[in-house]
Amino acid sequence: MRSDLIKSGPDRAPARAMLRATGLDDAALKKPLVAVVHTWSDVSPCNLNLRELAQAAMAGVRAAGGTPVEFNTIAVTDGIAMGTPGMRYSLVSREVITDSIEAAVEGHLCDAMVVLCGCDKTIPAAAMAMARLDIPAVALYGGTIAHGLHRNRPITIQQVFEAVGAHGAGKIDDAELRQVECDACGGAGACGGQFTANTMAMVLTTLGLSPMGLNDIPATHPDKLAAARRCGELVMDCLREGRTPRALISRTAMHNAARMVAATAGSTNAVLHLLAIAREAGVEWSLEDFQPATESTPVIADLLPGGRYTAVEMFDAGGAARVAQELIAAGMLEDAATVTGRSLFAETAAAPRVAQQRVIHPVVAPLKPRGGYSILYGNLAPDGCILKIPGKHSAGHGGTRFEGSARVFESEEAAFAAVQEGRIAKGDVVVIRNEGPAGGPGMREMLGVTAALIGRGLGDDVALITDGRFSGATHGFMVGHIAPEAARGGPIALLADGDRIRIDALAREMSTDADLAARRARWQPPAPKVSRGVLAKFALLVGSASDGATTQPANPAPRPTTTASNQGVTA
Repeated sequence: MRSDLIKSGPDRAPARAMLRATGLDDAALKKPLVAVVHTWSDVSPCNLNLRELAQAAMAGVRAAGGTPVEFNTIAVTDGIAMGTPGMRYSLVSREVITDSIEAAVEGHLCDAMVVLCGCDKTIPAAAMAMARLDIPAVALYGGTIAHGLHRNRPITIQQVFEAVGAHGAGKIDDAELRQVECDACGGAGACGGQFTANTMAMVLTTLGLSPMGLNDIPATHPDKLAAARRCGELVMDCLREGRTPRALISRTAMHNAARMVAATAGSTNAVLHLLAIAREAGVEWSLEDFQPATESTPVIADLLPGGRYTAVEMFDAGGAARVAQELIAAGMLEDAATVTGRSLFAETAAAPRVAQQRVIHPVVAPLKPRGGYSILYGNLAPDGCILKIPGKHSAGHGGTRFEGSARVFESEEAAFAAVQEGRIAKGDVVVIRNEGPAGGPGMREMLGVTAALIGRGLGDDVALITDGRFSGATHGFMVGHIAPEAARGGPIALLADGDRIRIDALAREMSTDADLAARRARWQPPAPKVSRGVLAKFALLVGSASDGATTQPANPAPRPTTTASNQGVTA
């Protein structure tokens, strides 16, 4: 065991003395040291149940012959920070969480780990840390929130953001807005549509990092504690058998994950996060690798934000396993290894199949013939960008093409004010720049703006492009992740009000006829918005959105194998 380097032999008496002070005895010190890492916080519902789940996971570790040690790390809640300067810390937190897991687990030379995560950035951070450390590990998502009820209809945080836009347009009054606010979120769990958290939880399952079915269990469901205990037991199997994350995260697994995202019209943030996970795992994977998945995979899950159902209803319909069953039957997934030791196909075949459900359709009767996003290039995005194709096609543009006049804003706040003041009209292309990874800094999500457009009834009649990101709850004709970003001289920095912009999903192009070359000589990079602290460090180190917007060096050296971290250990 690599933990013997801190707890075995005469020289390690001081370390053992400190470990004994925590309650460990000789028997516990002889067993593998297993980190149980979680992102518990009571600032939001997303991670509210993780400390309780950690206790169940630790019990599972003990029952299976290990000694658990508990670590906690941070979370930044997008739904709270959205539309404020605090949102700049959201993507940054993904890197901080990954780094802090590495520091705690490597600093104490733990033999294995269970990672409990609950929201948009904690979930990809869990996968990134698992890939980076490559010790036996299991991830568990804390679960979706139960949807609220408003006027006897299911409601999620998405409808609250859209109600803000409706309120600004005078369509609802203060009392109705307050009632929507009070009805939406009833307890623990992450946002309840196929938004970023639930999309990434499905990705963890598809990559083989979480056992099939366990991430689908809602946060307040009575079976969630048993799922956490199972993960504690399972990580000991992984340790004994030498099963580690990098053996699971392959190009095949990445292809499968991209198809599952496309089939459920999942969050475009999955593109950013899968690129980052691939980087940590040493898997060759690029932005362009997502295009075949979205082109050839139909949307078969009728989920919010563009569909009708919530993640709880998807769980009742069979969850990720049911989506995988339909795609496997159509020959759209390839078999791959999973954390349980059984293959993806075996795990999927073993999952129960709900006879009567309306959420997940067969591939032969899809909701849409292709996935909900497209990778575009062109003279406004030489390194690529992501178009989120509308769930409901507008009559004027057919759902795959938009052309209009640029309305340029230098920040999210400026664009939001324009929307709320009624200064955006049909046919406009809202341009929000200097919100990229370095320019933001932090690549904020624009749900406040996009939801306000929906709330004002403009969702089918305007487009929005940005070097920032979109929430998984966003729907409409939206283009994000534009690279290069404005702060680093990307063409989006050269646009001006009135420029004609064409967005074409089928041609996979976003372009303008404006003479950008003539403007290039006059362009000056903006001054950094921050000069100290974590945002300044992130802005200095972060890479392009087209490569995952990570702070990892471009070509990281392989981790040295100097311990027994990748070898089977008998507990």
